[in-house]
Amino acid sequence: MKIICVCGLGMGSSLILRMNVEEVLVEAGVKADVEHSDTSSARFEKCDYIVTTPDLKNSLEGSIGVIVVSANIVDKEEIKRALVEGGIIS
Repeated sequence: MKIICVCGLGMGSSLILRMNVEEVLVEAGVKADVEHSDTSSARFEKCDYIVTTPDLKNSLEGSIGVIVVSANIVDKEEIKRALVEGGIIS
């Protein structure tokens, strides 16, 4: 499974989101290749899931991966909720 964590520029916020997604996945016992990217690049990159924030969801419509939205990139419980809701973990 490939997951891309996305923010506007693909640097700070997406890296923080990526690290937190990886921690939540490890806790859930789920293996995945997790990367981070900017919105423009992520739209055309082949992946299973894109994890992003509510303000970028519309920019990613039509992407190859399923879009999963987390309202907070640092709150691991919120990220876990989003990953459960998105079908990545159970």
